Order: sequence, then structure tokens, then C-alpha cells
Amino acid sequence: MHSFDSISLLYKMHFGVTPVAIESLSAAGSNRKYYLITAQEGRTPLHAVATYGCDTEENKAFISLSRHFKGKGLPVPAVFCESDDSQYYLQEYLGNTSLFDFIAGGRLNGQFSSEELDKVEECVRMLPHFQIEGADGLDFDKSCIVSAMNANMIANDLNYFKYCFLKSSGLEYSEKRLDFELGHLASIIEAVVDKADTFMVRDFQSRNIMLCNGKPYLIDFQGGRKGPLEYDLASFLWQAKAKFTDDIKRDMIAAYVDEAKVVDANFSVDKFCESLPYFVLFRILQTLGAYGFRGWSEHKPHFLQSLPAGVKGLVDFFDCTILPSFKDVSVRFPYLKELANRLHSSSRIVDIETVAGLQCFSGLTLMVSSFSYKRGVPYDLSGNGGGFVFDCRGIQNPGKYDEYKPLTGLDLPVIRFIEDNGEIYQFLLCCEALVEASVKRYLERGFTSLSVAFGCTGGCHRSVYSAQALGKYFAEKYPEVRVVVNHREQRKLFVFNDFKQSETRNATDVADI
Repeated sequence: MHSFDSISLLYKMHFGVTPVAIESLSAAGSNRKYYLITAQEGRTPLHAVATYGCDTEENKAFISLSRHFKGKGLPVPAVFCESDDSQYYLQEYLGNTSLFDFIAGGRLNGQFSSEELDKVEECVRMLPHFQIEGADGLDFDKSCIVSAMNANMIANDLNYFKYCFLKSSGLEYSEKRLDFELGHLASIIEAVVDKADTFMVRDFQSRNIMLCNGKPYLIDFQGGRKGPLEYDLASFLWQAKAKFTDDIKRDMIAAYVDEAKVVDANFSVDKFCESLPYFVLFRILQTLGAYGFRGWSEHKPHFLQSLPAGVKGLVDFFDCTILPSFKDVSVRFPYLKELANRLHSSSRIVDIETVAGLQCFSGLTLMVSSFSYKRGVPYDLSGNGGGFVFDCRGIQNPGKYDEYKPLTGLDLPVIRFIEDNGEIYQFLLCCEALVEASVKRYLERGFTSLSVAFGCTGGCHRSVYSAQALGKYFAEKYPEVRVVVNHREQRKLFVFNDFKQSETRNATDVADI
């Protein structure tokens, strides 16, 4: 049965009325699907959220944990009902403002208001109640997909960083030195995990906290299990895109331990603060693994765009001194610190950061790239996929001659060489005709992005010439189109018709990146 039909039937069976509208909601990085249900005016509830997930074990965990937490008086959405096959369930609608949205001003300008900080602290103080009170009477074996954090999970998460992020980054590294430090970190984490008897939310972050009538509610906890307290606070305060300053982190750690002492008289502040930096490092590495898999392997733009912030978070962590215990981490993990700094300046991270940092434009952006086939086709950060890829390797290669090797397709001697026999003109005429048909259609339909990429052996001569020439052609012929030319291997970016930065509609050499 179609999902909308299933949702409507479930709603009618439970509430006795047929909904008047069902609207898809964004699921961010989740594979679950969410729908906002609207009922007739005066009916209760007027709104509800339907969730569809093919992983029934995950659905059952959410339902079970939600009802357990609700019984403890903890702020989670109420689950109204579920389908017989456990693929659908209806839950309370908490509005559309997450904590991440609420603190947008502080995230964007670096200056958090008192209202934003008060709400962040309220969420931090909410956390130990879930972890400690929520664990009381909870059957971890029955309610959780995985009952407890263990050595396998720790090893898997660290391998996630190694294989899905670090290897995909293209950075050269010593496997022996890396494995030694990852093993050392794992042993520290395992020693704390073995003694833990509290509930670990596992994904406690600002996007997973909704604000309803000003009160925070936790909405994502189905991956929770028995685990250490430190993990969740590390996840929350060191979430890369939250951009909390060290002073804010210090204040929030103080607020957390203050509340934890109220909830549990036996809570040890010293032990918690001593272990916290190692869980911060562990969580950052795990998050980079997720970004690498979702971004580099699955080509999801949100995660690709998050990679530079994730790497910057690792660099900043090794310079963090907000607690005395943080100072020891750089000493104990010198190779990870070295890798963090090398990653931060690596071409793959800088490429993503530069393109993702372009200002928003409501019209059509034509992204034209040059690249080396040795490094693969450039990533599409628009999220739309598709686009054109043209192979320039059939054109005579100036890179075979010593005098042209240090030059690029932007240099006059190379330009003259490529244009000398005229074959490039026919090649580009064919490319322009194909792309122009799409440009016209995209403008008619109001599309906002189209990608074109030119590849050659080294990404220095033929592809650079072609990308620059095609970019100029469309910038001149279609002044309403923003044209971005990214020479990936040269780390040069040009913006034509940059309405946000210039009213002259001339080419802007943004940066040698």
C-alpha cells in the first residue's frame, strides 16, 4: 500500500477522522521518512507526525523508549499508535523549530545571545535526567537495538574514521602510527565503558532537540543504549556546526556537572572531567567517519559540506585547554594531531570548503570544473547530481613538452599551443551546444544549478583551457546566469556574473585556493 494511504488509514483508525493533508518533512541524514498530518479544525490532535521506517527494530526501539521516558516525565514526543507491521507510527507534533534553528544567530555570527545560551544550558541540564533517571527501570535488552556500548562498537567507530574518512581523503599516513594511537584511545574508552550503567542517547545534538512552547524535547534516541555519560555531552558541545566557543563549552560543562550532582549524589566530577576529552576525540573521529561515508562514498551534499567544519573541529580540539585534562591529549596523541593539521590544509578539504562557501544565489548557477582523471570527477555539492563530464584527453597534450609542463591552460603559451591546430574549437562547439540546450531549459523551469566538468590526464592544460573558455562563453551570452569556474588541481576559482559581490557582472578571481 502507498505510504500516504497507510498513514491516512492508521490516523483514521486511531483518531476516528480522515486527515485533510499529509505533507512530507525533511529527514536530514536519516533513512526514515516523516510526514506532517493535518486534521480538520477543532479535532485533536490538529497535527501529528507519521514516521515510516523499513527497519522495524529501530521503530520498536523508538516506541518503547518513548513510552518509557514519558512514564518518567522526561520530555519526548508521545507515540499515539503504530501499525501492526511496526513500519509506521504516529507521534506528537512538536512544531518545526529545533535548537539548531533557535541558535542560528550565534552559529552564523559567532555571538550567542543570552536567550540562545539560556536555551543551550536548559538542554544541557536536561541531558543527565535522560541518562540517569532514564536508565532507572529500563530494560536495555528489550528496549534498545543494541543493549550496551562495547569494545566492538568502539573498534568499529574508530575503523569508520580510518577507512571511510582518512583513506577516502587521499592523505598519505603511517598505518603503524595511526593504529597505535587508535588502539590507545580505544583502551581508554573501554575502561570507562566497562563501568557505565547509565543511558547513552548516542546522538544528542542540537538538530535532535525540538522546542515546543519554549520547552526542549528530545526527538532522536532510538539508537541509545547503556553507556557512559561523557559521550553525549561530547556529542552536543563539539558538534561541528554548532560552533560553540571554548568559553561556552566551559560554562556548559559546569552546568552539566552541577545538574548531574543533583540527579545523582554519587556523581564524580573529577572522574567525569578526566575522561571527557577522550570521548570528545572519539566522537569527533566517529563523526568524521560518518561524514566521509555519507559524503565521499554516498555523495550526499550535506555531509560533503560538513567535512571542512569537521576537520576544523579536530584541529581546534587539539588546541583546546578548557579543562586541565584536555592539555594531556595532544601529548598522548601526537600523530592524530599531526594528521588533523595536514588534513585541514589538504586539497580535497580546501576544495569543498571554497565551493561550499559561495554566497547563495536564487538564479541558475553553472558550475564548470577542470580536473585530473587520476583524482576522479569533482563532487557535486548542489545535491541535484547529474551534469556533463567531457573528456579532453583526445586533444593534443601540451603537457608532453618540457616548456609547457610548469604552465597551465590559463597561460598564453599553452593557450596558443592548444588553439594552434584548431581541433579545440570543434570540440568546444559540440560541448557548448549540448550544455546550452540544458541552460535554456533550466532557465525556463527555474532550476538553480547545473554542473559541467572537463577532465584530462593531469588537470593542468587541456581541461583548464576548456573549462575557462566554456565558462566565459556562457557568462557573456547569459548574463542572468552565475558562472563559477573551479580549476580543482590548480586550486583556482573564478566567479562570473557574481551578483552578490559585484554589480559589474565581470569575472571575479575569488582566490588562489
